[in-house]
Amino acid sequence: MSTPAILDEPQALELDRRDTLAGFRSRFCVPLSPRLEPVAYFCGNSLGLASDRALRRVEVELERWRNLGVDGHFSGEWPWYSYHESVRDPLARLVGARPIEVVAMNSLTVNLHLLLVSFFRPAGKRSKILMEDCAFPSDTYAVHSQLAWHGIDPDHGCLIARPRPGESALRTEDLEAMLDRHGDEIALVLLGAVNYFTGQLFDVARIAAAARRAGALVGLDLAHAVGNVPLALHDWNVDFAVWCSYKYLNGGPGAVAGAFVHERHADAVQLQRLAGWWGNDPQRRFRMHLEPRFRPARGADGWQISNPPILALAPIVASLALFEEAGSQRLREKSIALTGALEATVDAVGAGKVEILTPRDPMARGCQLSLRVAADGRELARRFLDDGITVDFREPDVVRAAPVPLYNSFHDLWRLGRSLADWACRTGDTT
Repeated sequence: MSTPAILDEPQALELDRRDTLAGFRSRFCVPLSPRLEPVAYFCGNSLGLASDRALRRVEVELERWRNLGVDGHFSGEWPWYSYHESVRDPLARLVGARPIEVVAMNSLTVNLHLLLVSFFRPAGKRSKILMEDCAFPSDTYAVHSQLAWHGIDPDHGCLIARPRPGESALRTEDLEAMLDRHGDEIALVLLGAVNYFTGQLFDVARIAAAARRAGALVGLDLAHAVGNVPLALHDWNVDFAVWCSYKYLNGGPGAVAGAFVHERHADAVQLQRLAGWWGNDPQRRFRMHLEPRFRPARGADGWQISNPPILALAPIVASLALFEEAGSQRLREKSIALTGALEATVDAVGAGKVEILTPRDPMARGCQLSLRVAADGRELARRFLDDGITVDFREPDVVRAAPVPLYNSFHDLWRLGRSLADWACRTGDTT
């Protein structure tokens, strides 16, 4: 899908008319502005929109609870006992995994802690965790607490890979060099596949290969990657990954998260883990006190703790069906076109006032652009809000905007460009 460098309104409307995914927008609940007009919603990197299908799916489960009570666990087309299994295949396709490697459970940071228990096993000199600069704070807190749990000073045990002076993105070769230089000290590499702050998409395949050469394990935070960029977790040979489902997966606030554990660990019963009854062998799960010894289920299921929250999992069932219907290739093509049009708009009307921190290469980013504002970033975010445009602001001076292909339109981009141009004029002459 090719787009003009800068969109005028007729061009934007024509692109929307030709967009084969345009119909999906009407299946989402787009909030209204104070003027009672649909907002241009560019905040799917923070919280995705509700779909009508997700709302109906929750209503179905509420109705089943009302009508069936406890019998809902084992009766009907969607029994609650195996409900989490209904998302296994579409999740596996979405993250590039085998079905045995994925499970929907808990929240992202809970899953990260559970998997760090198993995959961060410091031994002697090899006791450090390599992370990227500006990792999502919850990841940093989790890592620091895990290091401290092992009696390791977080300031010593956490290695931070930083961009070169004057740059905002990390270079893959610099990460590889860091692994070569400190390889015998690093037990685990933990990266956000897409950095939440800059929107950079890492070359995970190269980094994972370098980590393996150094003797380190590899974990990923996919919060800003799942549902946003193509993933190939199995082929990348990472050891584990975790993600949330409330951003690009549109699973609702605090939605049930997900986890990946590579198939080579499927039967690794010797791995330390925090056990709970739902991670037990399904054949033994309801033998209760008759089976006091935990025997983990094969694959990622063996890291479950508790039975799944059905009302929180239902929207994800619905959302994954939309992803399957839209198709990953079409979504990626539209994402590249939308983000490219946003980039051209920012360059044209925000020149000298707004700097794009996100990599320019479409293959090194998803749909988010992070914009560093030379003047008052909060003022720009407020201007967008007044004009019915939803973005988010990150201290001290960054506005993040994410044109999501499932529900954003080219007309949304035109509206953002018009608002940005008006702000730029009001803050001084454009260049």
